[in-house]
Order: sequence, then structure tokens, then C-alpha cells
Amino acid sequence: MTDRYEYVPHPLLRQRVRDVASGVEGELMAVINEDVSFSAHPHWVELAYIRGPSGREFSTAAANIQPTGSHPSQRT
Repeated sequence: MTDRYEYVPHPLLRQRVRDVASGVEGELMAVINEDVSFSAHPHWVELAYIRGPSGREFSTAAANIQPTGSHPSQRT
């Protein structure tokens, strides 16, 4: 691969999820396989991008996300 990232299909896209590392809930916007190395040796990780309650997105390891059971449109 010559690009430093690629989008990964994920069954929880556009659904409400929780980041188990921080406990923050939000909408899963994307999962990206990203080369996080700045050396000649690539290091690929799957990062999940979550839009939190503030509207700002943050990233976490894709393995850290779990569904919350509610759809984003059901928020109060």
C-alpha cells in the first residue's frame, strides 16, 4: 500500500458506541486502517473515529468500541 490510511467497513458505523478506554459515548463516524509510523517500517493500526457529545471527534483503537444499544437519532 502506498497510502498511509484506508477506510475499513464496520458494522457499527453511524451507530452509538462507547469507547471502553475512556467511557465516552458517541457516534462511530469511521474506522481507518492507518500507518502510524514515521519511519521506513510501517506500523498499521485500526483506529475508530467517534463523534462525542461535544460534536468533536476523537480516535481510539477499533478494538475499544462497543455498541450502546441506542441509535444516534434516539438521543434526548
